[in-house]
Amino acid sequence: VQLQASGGGLVSPGGSLRLSCTASGFTLDKYAIGWFRQAPGRERDGVASINSGGGGKYYVSPVRGRFTISRDNAKNTVYLQMTNVLPEDTATYFCATLPSSTVAFINPAEGDYWGQGTQVTVSS
Repeated sequence: VQLQASGGGLVSPGGSLRLSCTASGFTLDKYAIGWFRQAPGRERDGVASINSGGGGKYYVSPVRGRFTISRDNAKNTVYLQMTNVLPEDTATYFCATLPSSTVAFINPAEGDYWGQGTQVTVSS
């Protein structure tokens, strides 16, 4: 059972990037999924989450209106579309499964299966 986050890289301020979270060994369609990020020297924070059906999407204030979470259960993948990125978005981004009952809280302490992170650097 493994999740893998990918799609990170170097992007200029105001640019866009799409992260992917892909599962191996199990299917994602029964799981709520969260995206989290951790900058050097800081705690891991929630970014966005989505329920298993894709109808419920939740965002933390700093990214609302700029990031969009979505899922394609046929491809066993959850996406995080990042637009109008800011230098403060620089971090390692992780995805994890979340309990359906508390998906809206995007709480990293409730993450169950985690993937290896992908680095996003926003710099000119």
